[in-house]
Amino acid sequence: MDHRDAGAIEHSVRTLVAQRVFGIALGYEDLNDHETLRHDPVFGVLIGKLTARHGRCAALAGKSTLNRLELHPSSRISRYHKILPRGEAIEGGWVEQFLAAHREAPGEIVLDLDATDDPLHGHQEGRFFHGFYDHYCYLPLYIFCGEHLLCAKLRRSNIDASAGAREEIERIVGLIRERWPATRIILRADSGFAREELMSWCEGHGVHYVFGLARNRRLQRAIGAELHQAALESARTREPARRFKELTYATRRSWSRPRRVIGKAEHTGDKSNPRFVVSSLSIKAIAARELYEQLYCARGEMENRIKEALLNLFADRLSTATFRANQLRLWFASAAYVLMHALRRLALVGTALSRACAHTIRLKLLKIGAVVTVSVRRVRLAMSEACPDQRESIAAFQALGAAAR
Repeated sequence: MDHRDAGAIEHSVRTLVAQRVFGIALGYEDLNDHETLRHDPVFGVLIGKLTARHGRCAALAGKSTLNRLELHPSSRISRYHKILPRGEAIEGGWVEQFLAAHREAPGEIVLDLDATDDPLHGHQEGRFFHGFYDHYCYLPLYIFCGEHLLCAKLRRSNIDASAGAREEIERIVGLIRERWPATRIILRADSGFAREELMSWCEGHGVHYVFGLARNRRLQRAIGAELHQAALESARTREPARRFKELTYATRRSWSRPRRVIGKAEHTGDKSNPRFVVSSLSIKAIAARELYEQLYCARGEMENRIKEALLNLFADRLSTATFRANQLRLWFASAAYVLMHALRRLALVGTALSRACAHTIRLKLLKIGAVVTVSVRRVRLAMSEACPDQRESIAAFQALGAAAR
C-alpha cells in the first residue's frame, strides 16, 4: 500500500520492487550497488524507466530510497516510511504464478515442505541459537511443487520445524482447489513434519502425505529380521543390501490413530541404516519399495532449490534489524528465484541451460559484455559474435518474444 503524495512520486512501487528483484537476480544483493545501477541505461530499459520527471533526479532509485522501502513500519506510516507491504497478497502471488504456469489442471501434484537455517551474524530481532545447526539463525519454511516456489515464510528458530506448516498448507491447498478441485495433492517432507496436527488435517481434508519418521527402538525391533537378512546379503555380496517391511504403527501418546509405516532395512558396509516413512497412501495405491525409493526419496530435489535461493539469489542476506524487514528481503529473494525459474521454463527449454542454476544462467546469459549506445529514440546493444553462448541467448530472446505475444 502506497501512502505517498501521488503528485510528488518519482519512483512507483512497481519500479522500486522491480529494481530490487532484478538487481538480486543479476547478482547485486547490496543496496549500495544501486547508487551506480540507477544511472545504467540497460537497467533502466529492464525496469521500463529511462528518464526521470525531475531533472535533478536519476531515472532509478538510489540506496536510500530502496532502504526506506525495506525498513517499513509494522502497521502505521511515518514521515519517511509510507509504503506498507501486503503480506497476504505477496504470499498468494506465489500460488497464482504456479497456477498460471499450467494450461490445464494436472491429475496429481506433490508439495514439498522443508525448513532450513538462515544464519545471522548480528543482533537481529528474533534471533535465537539453534542447537542442531550450531549457530544463531532464522528457520524459514519453504514449500515447493517441483521447481515452483509456493511459500517462503520467515520464522524464528526457537520452534519446532513444523510450526505453522498446517496453516500454510491449509492456505495453499485452498487456493489450489479453487482452481483445480479434482487434482490429487500429496505432501512430502522429512521427519520434522510427521506431526499429529498436520497428518490429522490431511486425513480430514482429502490430502495425502508421505513423511519421514524418526526411528526408535520399537520401530527398529519391528524390522530386526529384515536388518539381519540385509546384513547377511551385504556380507556375502560386499554390496549394500536392503529390505522393506509394511507396518501398522501408532505412538503411545501423540498419534490419534494407527498409520501405515514403511520400514527400510538397509546394510551398507559394516553399518545398518534403518529408515522409516509414514504415509496415508494405501498399499493398493503404491507398494512399499516404490513409495520409498521413487516417491519419498525424490524430495531431495527440493533441497537443491533451497540452496539455489540461499546461495545464488541471496536469501541468506537477512541483515536488517527488524524481523518484518528481513521477511521482506526473503520475499525479494524469492521473487528473484521465481523470475529465474520462469526464464528456465519459458526461454531455455531445449538449450544447454535448461537445467542450469541461477548463478550459471547469470554468468553465461545475463552478465556478458556488450557495447551500449544511447540515442534519442533507442538504446542499442551490440554483442560480440564470439560470444560462446550466443545460441542460447538467441533462443531465449526469441522464446520470450513469442511468449509476450
